[in-house]
Amino acid sequence: MKRHLIKYGLIGIPVVVLACLVWVVTDYNRFIRSSLTTGKESVRLEVRAGQSLKSIANELHNMGLIRQNQILYLRLLGRWRDKAASIHIGEYLIRPGTTPASLLDQLSGGKVVLYSQTVIEGWNFRQMIESLRQNPAIVNTVLDKPANEIMAAIGFPDQHHEGRFLPETYRFPKGTRDVDFLQRAYEAMASELNLQWQLRAKSDNYPLETPEDMLILASIVEKETGVAEERSQIAGVFIRRLLKGMRLQTDPTVIYGMGDRYKGNIRRKDLRTDTPYNTYTRSGLPPTPIALPGRGSLRAVGHPDDSKTLYFVSRGNGSHQFSETLQEHNQSVIKYQLGGRARPFSSMPAEKQKQ
Repeated sequence: MKRHLIKYGLIGIPVVVLACLVWVVTDYNRFIRSSLTTGKESVRLEVRAGQSLKSIANELHNMGLIRQNQILYLRLLGRWRDKAASIHIGEYLIRPGTTPASLLDQLSGGKVVLYSQTVIEGWNFRQMIESLRQNPAIVNTVLDKPANEIMAAIGFPDQHHEGRFLPETYRFPKGTRDVDFLQRAYEAMASELNLQWQLRAKSDNYPLETPEDMLILASIVEKETGVAEERSQIAGVFIRRLLKGMRLQTDPTVIYGMGDRYKGNIRRKDLRTDTPYNTYTRSGLPPTPIALPGRGSLRAVGHPDDSKTLYFVSRGNGSHQFSETLQEHNQSVIKYQLGGRARPFSSMPAEKQKQ
């Protein structure tokens, strides 16, 4: 009797083991082909620095996306597909229909959720920093520091901060450091400025001597008009004024030089108060850019129009009236500015203007 029990027992154990093995293999294959989510909504998974596949699997279990035994399945799948050691940090979107295999492809391929930050043309440095500070996807490490310390942190301690970052929409993963974002925007501007300087119209009557000059003048053009079609015309006015030795007499530079003293309105007293940025009291370009110029303004400064205009005045609708002579300009001022609040380009009395 005992021999029969032993005999059947020895036969039964392998059968049970085999049955268990078949069940595990079947369950494993079912797992790797099934969707991790059962609903219609996507689920976000954040992978932190130093997190292993085991830790991620445990987190998926805690989120209710996999069972306890499937933690091991996911780890085995990761090792078998050689994905376990190549996981990127960031935030991932687990969409309906995502299988364990496709999730591993996401994790190893760094296919993270991307956030965006738009840097607006015409912003000054302070406005850009404030916008970055409000973006929850950007990690603040230097944004609360003075401008010179921020520039030092991104590797340019001797560089003035204004105008150095290219306006556009940037996409990046959650957790991006402010330093990394600023370096990227700085390098984008440096590349664009170099390109536009190389592509500029070559002429003996071109007063700008360096890419820095182009950046400064482009920042003024950016602040003077929001009408793209006018940029080359305005750039042309400034270029011809520089060639003739005339002062630029542009309000945005005065406003920048006023700093916190500017309360939304420029008085005649402000036009006569000398600062390094007051182009009514000083000749030539201001010492630094006054805002972030976009590609259009850089391109316009490199390719100014070739007319003879020296003046422009706001029509009150966002566009400008251009004139070749002071007499024409004064007539335009009478036509477009009586009863208006916009300030003409040449606000100084005629006898004060350098002809």
